[in-house]
Amino acid sequence: MSRGDLHATRAESPAPWPLRDLDVGALRRSGVGPVPFRQFVLKVHSRCNLACSYCYVYEGADSTWRDRPVRVPPATMRRAAERIGEHARTHRLSSVRIDLHGGEPLLGGPGPLVRYVDAVRAEVPAGCQVEAGVQTNGTLLTPQALTRLATAGIRVGLSLDGGTSQHNRLRAFHSGRPSWPAAMRAARLLAEHPDSYAGVLCTIDLANDPKDVLNSLLELRPPGLDLLLPHNNWTVPPTGVAPADPRKLGFPHSRATPYGDWLAEAFDLWWEHPEPSVRIRLFGEIIALLLGQPSATEVVGLSPVAAVVIDTDGTIEQVDSLKTAYAGAPVTGLDVRHNSFDEALDHPGIVARHLGLDALGPECRTCPLARVCGGGNYAHRYLARSGFRHPTVYCADMARLIRHVSDRVLAEIGDSP
Repeated sequence: MSRGDLHATRAESPAPWPLRDLDVGALRRSGVGPVPFRQFVLKVHSRCNLACSYCYVYEGADSTWRDRPVRVPPATMRRAAERIGEHARTHRLSSVRIDLHGGEPLLGGPGPLVRYVDAVRAEVPAGCQVEAGVQTNGTLLTPQALTRLATAGIRVGLSLDGGTSQHNRLRAFHSGRPSWPAAMRAARLLAEHPDSYAGVLCTIDLANDPKDVLNSLLELRPPGLDLLLPHNNWTVPPTGVAPADPRKLGFPHSRATPYGDWLAEAFDLWWEHPEPSVRIRLFGEIIALLLGQPSATEVVGLSPVAAVVIDTDGTIEQVDSLKTAYAGAPVTGLDVRHNSFDEALDHPGIVARHLGLDALGPECRTCPLARVCGGGNYAHRYLARSGFRHPTVYCADMARLIRHVSDRVLAEIGDSP
């Protein structure tokens, strides 16, 4: 895509902010510099052996996966690794994080994952550490595959909706056969190899009781959990949230908070657990932010999001969650064959993730919770033909959770000697 084509795409975009209205040149002239990428999401396989009904890749508004190579070609691997090494040298990075994704990245076996990470390690400068992980549904994880990944220093994260078959009823093979027995084998295998176990990602389903979900996941002995809100927005709102125009809402607005209630209950169960419990990233991040620490996740807080995606054809894209907004939402018009990652740093969609409070709309900038909530997940702020400068569609839920966590932490501090 030429720069002229990219300009036209911005002008016609269903997301005027930031693609049309964010003046990156003016920002750079005012002294706002770029934030280098430190996390590289490398797509290894563009298909999946499961048909999860809520999948943001295959069920979202964007279907560009259909036009991508099924497997990343070796030449693309090499070129992406060279670009990562170039970026690390240019910005003198002491470490980078590599996340191997799909589709289901293990559809091609562990070999391509190991080769991709080896290629990156060969290209980064001396002294730059490469932390590598793969996110999998677990159905193809075998002891042999885990051994090979562990030998290459690649940790494994597991995607589940809870620790029982009922919780994972939406995660089935294309034939309709449940994936839980195979996923359970993977969870048991990883629990026996804690050094290779990166943790569990769990998308919240209101039909699942938070106590059952949390207790069942803890039985799988993960080193950490990440509770994720479903990827919805103002145009396609989540279950329990009536469609609305965020530009016409007062703040704080009065709405039901089904997800906030679910998370508040889960927080209490975690907070009151009688034994040392695993870290739940969302809760830990909120507590850290309440105590004045910077955020380390894109879900809350105002820290820059320093992540970029390289698809199987070498295209450089924004984070995958944007696929739920509209067709082509992650597109930058760049690829590793012709463009450096520094060029991607000036894409308005990426720059918007680096602006902190200045990227938020007026409702968020005047909110007392802004520095903790951070406007919520960027993808959840989308409104068709307007863009991403709105509160998250989970605004009321996030306010409910943050205030609840704050109350519990303050009570604990007050009770301390």
